[in-house]
Amino acid sequence: MSTNGDLKSKALTGVGVAFILAWCLLPVVWIVSLSFKSQDAVTNGSPGFFPSSGGRAGFDNYTQVLKDDNFLLAIRNSLVVSLSATLLSVIFATLAAYAIARLEFKGKKFVLTTALVIAMFPVVSLVGPLFDMWRTFGLYDTWWGLMIPYISFTLPLAIWTLSAFFREIPWEMEQAAQVDGATAWQAFRKVIVPLAAPGVFTAAILTFFFAWNDFVFGISLTSTERARPIPAALSFFVGADPFNRPASLLAAAAVVATVPIIILVLFFQRKIVAGLTAGAVKG
Repeated sequence: MSTNGDLKSKALTGVGVAFILAWCLLPVVWIVSLSFKSQDAVTNGSPGFFPSSGGRAGFDNYTQVLKDDNFLLAIRNSLVVSLSATLLSVIFATLAAYAIARLEFKGKKFVLTTALVIAMFPVVSLVGPLFDMWRTFGLYDTWWGLMIPYISFTLPLAIWTLSAFFREIPWEMEQAAQVDGATAWQAFRKVIVPLAAPGVFTAAILTFFFAWNDFVFGISLTSTERARPIPAALSFFVGADPFNRPASLLAAAAVVATVPIIILVLFFQRKIVAGLTAGAVKG
């Protein structure tokens, strides 16, 4: 009976996993197949995931996308803004989380509560005020005009993630380093930060994902290709006929824009999972 029960449980688990994978991967397969179709096949309603020989464009859509100067500028903008916002957010969050975890000061709970409120604040409600402020301060349509909101919204989450890691690191390890002659800064930089590396990495990944995938700020705080990131640039992607959007080219551009995220997840999935779960071991 136990053997039959185990087989039934495994079968149900397998069916559940297969259903979840199909549900999650269906949009991915669809957009990839669309990127290999010709525009005529899309206009004529070519059925199925994969186009027939007459409607297949091969890698022509990807070639056209990668030859588009505006799209290449959007990739550059996204890389510069996302990496810069990630670096600054992680540095500030590491210092702030260490102070919250190690030091006792008045108003610490208020700081954490305020950070949580900022993280939950609706982004759309800030677009209008930021638009006016950035035009007044000369930050509209600039890299800094995007980095500042990205840092502001990712910093609270990074602080919460890192403070949990710093609380779990034994205080004695930092004291031992100082006894051996290290200064407080050296003990923090050479002992504490390496031990909290999974949390630092998780904060960096979450920040990069937010900045890379953002559309609201990208479309609202830019007006030209000078600073417009990839998600916003795709909304301006038009073909020869402005009234007939090139769906296959847009699909190819979306696939190219998704590649960095997929690479990060595949190569660093263990560290991401470790970073998200390690802080929950102790309350």
